[in-house]
Amino acid sequence: MIQFHIEEIDFKFTEKRKTSHWIKKVLQEEGFTLGHLNYIFCGDEYLLEINQTYLNHNTYTDIITFNNSEEEEIIEGDIFISIERIRENAEKYSHSFKDELDRVIVHGVLHLCGYKDKTKTEQTLMREKEDYYLAKRV
Repeated sequence: MIQFHIEEIDFKFTEKRKTSHWIKKVLQEEGFTLGHLNYIFCGDEYLLEINQTYLNHNTYTDIITFNNSEEEEIIEGDIFISIERIRENAEKYSHSFKDELDRVIVHGVLHLCGYKDKTKTEQTLMREKEDYYLAKRV
C-alpha cells in the first residue's frame, strides 16, 4: 500500500492512483514486493527538523528516506519530500515541477531498493535509473 500525506503546507497531490501504479511497476521491475510506503510532502523547516533530529545534519534537503523494512525483498518506508525544495530545484534545473517531483519520488524508492548516491559512480547510476523510470511513467 502506498499512502500520500501532507504535513504543515498548503499542497494538493492529485495523481495518487497514477503515481502508485508507476511506483509499483518500478518495484516489480527492481524485483521487490511492496509492503507499506508513505510519502510525506512537507516544507523546508519540517524536513530540516527531521534532518537535524534523526540524521544530525543541519542542512536543507529535498528528500529524506527511512527504510522500515525488516525483510530485504519487501519495500517499506517513509519518504519525506520538501515541496519548497522541489519548486526551487525545478526552476534551478529548468524542469517542470511535475518532472522534478516525480524524479524525487522515484529517487526515494530507488534508495529503498538499495541504490546509493554518495560517490560519483553511485550518483551516475542513480541518475540513470531515475531517467529510465521517468521515461516509463504512465
